[in-house]
Amino acid sequence: MSTTTVPAPAPAEEGTASATPPRRVRGRGERSLGASLASHGLLIVASLAALFPIAWLVFLSLGPDKDDYLHPERIWSKMTFDNYAYVLQHTNFFDWMKSSLIVSLGTTVIGVMVAATTGYAVSRMRFPGYRKLMWVLLVTQMFPIAVLIVPMYQILSELQLIDNYLGLILVYCSTAVPYCAWLLKGYFDTIPFEIDEAGRVDGLSPFGTFFRLILPLARPGLAVAGFYSFITAFGEVAFASTFMLSDTKYTFAVGLQSFVSEHDAQRNLMAATAVLVAIPVSAFFYLVQKNLVTGLTAGGTKG
Repeated sequence: MSTTTVPAPAPAEEGTASATPPRRVRGRGERSLGASLASHGLLIVASLAALFPIAWLVFLSLGPDKDDYLHPERIWSKMTFDNYAYVLQHTNFFDWMKSSLIVSLGTTVIGVMVAATTGYAVSRMRFPGYRKLMWVLLVTQMFPIAVLIVPMYQILSELQLIDNYLGLILVYCSTAVPYCAWLLKGYFDTIPFEIDEAGRVDGLSPFGTFFRLILPLARPGLAVAGFYSFITAFGEVAFASTFMLSDTKYTFAVGLQSFVSEHDAQRNLMAATAVLVAIPVSAFFYLVQKNLVTGLTAGGTKG
């Protein structure tokens, strides 16, 4: 019986790869080069689409003639700030600004205060009809402005609030409070109920607990509600043009209509005024923008 010896395999030469290197596994959240380029391209296009109307409005405001919008290429050779000077010196711009700020800030303060107390009561207290209350607030948003103008005008006439800042503020609050109450109710639901109990243990009243403990925690939600109320009052036209009769009490949105007559439209002055109008809104947005994202997302889930 013969024995066969199997030769051992020769050792691999030094410096030669013994196996194929493992394929790199893409980590969670990592994207391929193509996906990254596509997303950045979409973001650039979206940014340009959002910024183009603003840039175009500023460009038209630099044209000295009212018909320059028909031939925008001519503006390059005759750009001027005369439109801004005319608006600031020969119109009721500052009266419009005063009216807009009074109405917008009044709507923001009163509307957010009422919405916050309403949202907190529904979030924390179980009184008869608390569910129906929120649904009633939601139903009020279903009526178009054209239906509401006539009864509101009659009510304000009986209260002698026509051509009065307070009357217009109350009208805007009737629009802003329902939405803000729903928004803040969802935000208050995310605040642990144990904080209220801790306030009661420390001897705070329900109002003390609300103002000293809950409101400081609800700043992001209050910022969103305040921004919504401010923008709603600042840019509204139908109510303001109906309930405000004096030229000096027009808001910005109504004042812009003074540049449009039956046979003519001074579009260069309208563009310059629109650019100036955007400054207060931009400043208000800058003040609350830190809390806007947090406030918009926090009410989505209950924690």
